Amino acid sequence: MSTADTTLAPPRGRTRRRDRVAGRVRALVLPITLQRTALFLAFLVGVSLALRTQAIHARYWIDEGLSVGIASHPLGDIPGLLRQDGSPPLYYLLLGVWVHLFGIGEAHTHMLSLLFALATVPVAFYGARTLFGDKAGWVAAILAALCPYLTYYAQETRMYALVALLSLVFTTSFAATFAQRRRRWLPVFVASTTLLIYSHNWGLFLAAGSVVGLGWLWQRSAERRGLVRDAAIGYGLVALFYLPWVPTLLAQAAHTGAPWGNRPSPNSIFRALEFVLGGGTPAMVLLLCAGVGVSHLVATPTRSARAKAVVAIVLTAASGIALAYVASLVSPAWANRYFAPFVGPILIVSAAGLARAGRLGLVALALMVVFWFDPRTYALEHKSNAHDAVGLVSDRLEDGDVVVTTHPEQGPLIHLYMPRDVKLRYADALGFIPDTQIFDWRDVTARLTAARPTPTANGIVNTLKPGEHLLLVQPILRTGRWKAPWTKLVKRRVIQWERVLDDDPRLSRTLAVPSYKHHRAPRGVRMVLYERY
Repeated sequence: MSTADTTLAPPRGRTRRRDRVAGRVRALVLPITLQRTALFLAFLVGVSLALRTQAIHARYWIDEGLSVGIASHPLGDIPGLLRQDGSPPLYYLLLGVWVHLFGIGEAHTHMLSLLFALATVPVAFYGARTLFGDKAGWVAAILAALCPYLTYYAQETRMYALVALLSLVFTTSFAATFAQRRRRWLPVFVASTTLLIYSHNWGLFLAAGSVVGLGWLWQRSAERRGLVRDAAIGYGLVALFYLPWVPTLLAQAAHTGAPWGNRPSPNSIFRALEFVLGGGTPAMVLLLCAGVGVSHLVATPTRSARAKAVVAIVLTAASGIALAYVASLVSPAWANRYFAPFVGPILIVSAAGLARAGRLGLVALALMVVFWFDPRTYALEHKSNAHDAVGLVSDRLEDGDVVVTTHPEQGPLIHLYMPRDVKLRYADALGFIPDTQIFDWRDVTARLTAARPTPTANGIVNTLKPGEHLLLVQPILRTGRWKAPWTKLVKRRVIQWERVLDDDPRLSRTLAVPSYKHHRAPRGVRMVLYERY
């Protein structure tokens, strides 16, 4: 060896020390045994459990009142009742079984959502590992354990944690079946797609978006006949299993819709992604850094199974979001929480990208852990003041009193929190309510327009005996949140109803709660108690 070579070569002792350190690191990391995998996943589930139970007792808000009310009906009645609501039945049936076993209460019903959210950790690991390897699996498990969207909806009695879980299974099975041509995943694709679209109507957008991804795969497939055959079987079975629900879906589309919804603006998609990913900064970090890794992955040979999978998933999610956006322009039904079906594709693609991005991916993952380690308790504990407001008036209510809710969809929530030992009657701005555990959304804007405040209120007051009470439950009108056709009409009725009752000579106004005066108005309701002369 020349003098120059000797000078450039690192000292032999330093090389040995470095090799020993590297060997110890490899010994800690490899091999990935079943036991180590189970321990690490259990650790992540434990972290997720600690993070996602900080507000497990948080009080219900409007939508949760609707969930519990619907699930409180006999199971056989729930699918038919949902013609009034506009949702598919799977979550409500599961919740119905759950409340039958464990009872009604915030912690009890939130626990079902928590289980779905915790299940995303091993499912994300297995899905990403199946498609993109071990490293992607670990990254996906960490992302699923801390994802702010899942942290929030793990503690809410709604279907979104379930939908996110199913979207992970759908994403994995779609890519494995059609991009990587593992035919044993076809039954999983059929089952997950069917369950997804029976859980939330926006699952239909993701399923439709997958057709775009499938078309891209067909163009690049070396076995187009087999791909078409499997697609025909898979999508055909999904259509067959969904067929019994189609008449209800069409009735819902014609008569319920989302009259409370606004048309999305051009930046609505970015706001929704920020909502899912915990804010603008973490969303930017994750999307940019994962994008670098995805670009490296796609730059592999065009017939790479992993490259095909990631492109097909991106096309599926992007097409599904675009369909949802266009549909909401035609018939407004846009809400950030509806992005649950896209949580699965986002987490899987992000994990694949970060795993391929090298050190940049590790830095981004560390930043996401910092950004996302937030239990979000304030938002969860301040969804509604309905429980507290009811507590301020419940001791003044007696048998025969009437509770009138001028924000009609609040009815099931108010009924849920009212004392059970008092025989109350319930009404809303449409008149007396036949079923206090569900709100009938069918043609509701036209019905409320026809229900003029003075004659409707007069009919209710006429049923009161001297000394009986009418409790008026009013929504707290927060600035800028009442711009959709339904909410604008409700806002007008809220003002009109209080004026009509204040001017009624048969009534005496005795109490108004809560009083927030100089404090910021809470989310929820205020209550005004009247007594019949």
